[in-house]
Amino acid sequence: MIAIAAWFQWLVAVVLFVVIALVGVAFLRGVSGVQRHDRIDPEDVQDLDVFFVCGECGTEFQVTRLGEIQVPRHCGEPMNVVRRPRQRPQTT
Repeated sequence: MIAIAAWFQWLVAVVLFVVIALVGVAFLRGVSGVQRHDRIDPEDVQDLDVFFVCGECGTEFQVTRLGEIQVPRHCGEPMNVVRRPRQRPQTT
C-alpha cells in the first residue's frame, strides 16, 4: 500500500471541504429565488396611455408612474398590459 503523507491528506480534505461548501452556498442562493436588482427611480408615464386590464372582469388600472415592473393580479390572474392610442378631445 502506498503511504501518503499526513499533511497531504489534510490538504486534500480542506480543499474538498471548501469546494463542497461553495457549491452548497451557490445552490442555496439559486433555490431561494432571491435576486439582487438595482433600484429603479419612478418616472411619470401618464402621457403614454398604458393600462393594466383584467382578462376576467375587465377592470382597468391606468399606469401613471413606473417604478419596479410588477404586473398586478386581479381575480387571481395576472393583468394584461395594454397600450392604447391617446384620445384627443374634439374641438369644434
